[in-house]
Amino acid sequence: MTTLGAFLALLFVGAPIGIVLALSAAAYVVASGNPLLFASYPSQLFAGVDNYGLLAIPLFLLLGEIMNGGGITQRLVGMAKALIGTLRGGLAYINVIANMMMASILGSAAAQIAIMAKVMVPEMDKEGYDRRFSVATTAAAGLLSPIIPPSMMFVVYGVLARVSIGDMFVAGIIPGLMMGGSFILVIYVMGLVNPYPAPARLTLRERWIKFRGGFVTLSIPAVIIGSIVSGIATATESAAVACVAAYAIGRFVTREFRHRDLPGMFAAAGRNSAVVLFMVATANVFGWVLIYGQVPQAVSVWIQQVADGPVSFMLLVNVLLLAIGTVIDGIPGLIMVVPILLPIATEVYGIDPVHFGVVVSINLVLGLVSPPVGIALFVAAAVTKMKPGDIFVAAIPYCLATCVVLVLLSIYPWFTLALVR
Repeated sequence: MTTLGAFLALLFVGAPIGIVLALSAAAYVVASGNPLLFASYPSQLFAGVDNYGLLAIPLFLLLGEIMNGGGITQRLVGMAKALIGTLRGGLAYINVIANMMMASILGSAAAQIAIMAKVMVPEMDKEGYDRRFSVATTAAAGLLSPIIPPSMMFVVYGVLARVSIGDMFVAGIIPGLMMGGSFILVIYVMGLVNPYPAPARLTLRERWIKFRGGFVTLSIPAVIIGSIVSGIATATESAAVACVAAYAIGRFVTREFRHRDLPGMFAAAGRNSAVVLFMVATANVFGWVLIYGQVPQAVSVWIQQVADGPVSFMLLVNVLLLAIGTVIDGIPGLIMVVPILLPIATEVYGIDPVHFGVVVSINLVLGLVSPPVGIALFVAAAVTKMKPGDIFVAAIPYCLATCVVLVLLSIYPWFTLALVR
């Protein structure tokens, strides 16, 4: 009870989730009166980040910085325009497709939404789209970033669950495409009621130039996934190779990369990595405390009384995580629930840990556009000067489409495991 009280109190006052986890675990150690736990606390902190796979986090964050500095965003949007042509509602489709391409490089929803909102929303405003629809489409499409590989959430889950990060990346491909396809379907259905404008016609030469400019940048995700699937490199090694490839493209192909920007890129990647790694370290301590207090065992008994099979368990988990995701961000939520739910999923219901990780990650990602926390809502609102509530209302169709994808993934593991197995 002491741990729960400390956790809720710190969460209520708005303390960062890493601090919440660290102090809640410390409260349990103090309340236990066991001196051996005091000696183990620092070693558990260190053990949380003593994992080679976590090196992928700063490398993928650095990759995103290098790609942004190399002028990738405009080229990917241009490539999406070349693919869509003059299809009615084209800019909305372009928004989703360009976000899918960006997701294969950035791996961070907040960063992707901030970038794409600055690029796509003004373009859609010029074409006469409703601003709420434009911002909501951009925010929802940004949710693809933590699912389509490379993904920071998959890296963290792989470390927490002790499964291959490469397998997690590959497993996210089909679900990511399903989410993107469901968003495109939402736009099509909404377009039947609200006829959207058609983009300006491009000549065949203009379309080829735009397609060629964006196609070169897609070699980066090809390097990442190709090296992992072929067994040439691990997820961490592929990130390092991709950073070199991104530098070469930005320097010698697009010629927009500047060496004077490198210190800022390293600093930004370092700051963001420190935040994530601190959460991973404190999560290890918190999970250690939960196991010591036999919390997973108690939760397992309750769940087994409610869920009588793998499908009912996954659907129950979806409902629980949808509620958790409204108040806790993606990676912190992942760090909190995996130590409790994963042993139940694998040992009691025989669910593949890779499949479970993809479903849990998508579920928690949905919380990024769900009030009251909804980081994606606030990032999009800050960039576009809109109210978060208006964005959420306009984003509800995309949230419902994601829920449908979640149900399909929960019932049919084939969608996540087909490419892995």
